[in-house]
Formats: sequence, structure tokens, C-alpha cells
Amino acid sequence: MIDPFGRHITYLRVSLTDRCDFRCVYCMAEQPEFLPKTEILTLEETARVCAAFMRKGVERIRITGGEPLVRRGAIRLIERLGGWIGAGGLKELTLTTNGSQLVRFAKPLYAAGVRRINVSLDTRDPDKFRAITRWGEVGKVLAGIDAALEAGLKIKINTVALKDVNDGEFADLIGWAHGHGMDLTLIETMPMGGIDDDRLAQFLPLSMVRAKLAQRFTFEDTAYRTGGPARYVRVAETGGRLGFITPLTHNFCESCNRVRLTCTGTLFMCLGQEDAADLRSPLRTSADDRMLDEAIDAAIARKPKGHDFMIDRRHSAPAVARAMSMTGG
Repeated sequence: MIDPFGRHITYLRVSLTDRCDFRCVYCMAEQPEFLPKTEILTLEETARVCAAFMRKGVERIRITGGEPLVRRGAIRLIERLGGWIGAGGLKELTLTTNGSQLVRFAKPLYAAGVRRINVSLDTRDPDKFRAITRWGEVGKVLAGIDAALEAGLKIKINTVALKDVNDGEFADLIGWAHGHGMDLTLIETMPMGGIDDDRLAQFLPLSMVRAKLAQRFTFEDTAYRTGGPARYVRVAETGGRLGFITPLTHNFCESCNRVRLTCTGTLFMCLGQEDAADLRSPLRTSADDRMLDEAIDAAIARKPKGHDFMIDRRHSAPAVARAMSMTGG
């Protein structure tokens, strides 16, 4: 699949659910309205869409949510997709999680073929963690990370940079993550969906964060890529990798190779645009995949050049109405 700007689409992010056991302040309101079950793709339907994308050249699939591991039967789908690695044409199956379910699922994930996961962790401070997630217990997540490492999973920690919240912890997070053999990626908060807090008050430009960290650490440029938008440096003092995802201060759209399937079967060609394609209808209308294939081809043909994310005093409202948990992180 090649989009109108010559980019090869080889990466599919698949949301299994809009539900989560946390309520992170930058992601969703404290009392969100979740989707009814009838609107959610079955796991069989999700596998069918994944198979269609693989036939069209997708090589990497990332499972997301909400929190994907709270979806009943999620591990069965992951096992099925894992069976397509190698001879089935899939090069890699990965997962993004908040870590709350990893004590239970780390070993089954590895057995299913997953070798690399992203864990969202914005702080190791118990009080700050509960304030950010509203419900979460950081000890449970840290135990999950330990279980995942013990199971053999490679971990990248994803940390959203939040002004006046966790901006004093980044150096310590680098040392902790790299000391356990984990990469760390810092992410700018994205203007998506209605939340209860002030986005402008949350926003911390990573250009400022990087400049401050460079006073303490030596950064060495690297060409390392994982298929996503992060740009990595190696930290000389630790030997580990530090990534930066900067949708607002440095647009990364020129190399975008991915599309996102929501749990309702809606395909978003760009995280920061509202245009989308309905794949659920062709799935449920026809037993064969002709209509599904046509819908995918038409969607890729209108993938936009880039997003319209912006945060400043004139643009503090969300750039898109849907929450990140709806799109699939």
C-alpha cells in the first residue's frame, strides 16, 4: 500500500477496546462514556481485518486500547496473530499497555510471539501516579514491569511530559529505565478529546526538556527506529536509548507509515485528522473480503500529508474531538 505522498503503509495499530482501568488526566475525563458492546468488533472480525492488511503489505501490528489487556479474550487474539509471524508474513507483533495486567499476562504474551512491549509510565512516585491516573497504583505497574522483564519481553517506557507534574523526574527515569535495560521515550501531550484539565497548562515542549537534559547527559545521535514516530539518541552516561515523540514542536509526518484501526472498525489514516473509513460495515455485510479490500484501498488513497495538532493560547481546545483511548494510542 502506497499513499498519495509515496509513503509505504506497513504498520497497523489495532485498538481492542476503548475501556481502561486508569483515567489518566491527559487522556480522558474521569467519568467517560464507553461504547456499547454491539459497536465493538468481535475478536474474529479484528483478526479478519488484520489479515486483510497483511495481504496488502502490513508487516507490523501493534495492539493498543484503551488498555488492551482488559478486553476479555484479548490473549486469544494475540495468540492467533502471533501464529502469523514469519511464514504468515508478519514480521513483528507488539503491544502498548499501562502495565496493570502484566503480572498476569507477561508470560502468555511472550508465549504468543510478542517480544517487545511499550509500557506507559509517567512517574514512579506513588502519590503523583495516583493523581495522574486517578485510580492507579504504581506498585502494581512496577511489579508488572518486573514480570515482563523476567518473561523475556523487551520493554520501552513511554512517559508523557507534563508541565509542573513530572518534569523534575526525567533524569531519574532515564537512570532507572536504562539501569534495567529498558528504553525510555518522552512524549508531548496531544490535543485529543475532551478532558477535565487545561491542556495548555499540561503542555511541556520537549525541545525545552531535551535542552535541560543535555546539561546533565551526553546525547549521541542514532539511526535506530522501531517503526513508530520516536527519534532516538543514545545516552553516553548510561548506554541506553532515549526517544522523543514531538507531534507539536517537530512534526514527524513525512515518514508516517501507519494507520489506526479503532475497536469499532473505524480506520483513521492520521491520528490528528477526523477523516476516517468505516470497515465494520463491509465486514458485516459480506462473508468475503472484496468490499473490505475496496474500503481499505479507498482509505489509503486519501491518507493526508500530516496532522493539524497545535497547542497555544489560541488553540487550547482539542484538535480532534475523539479521545486517545478511542483511537488507540
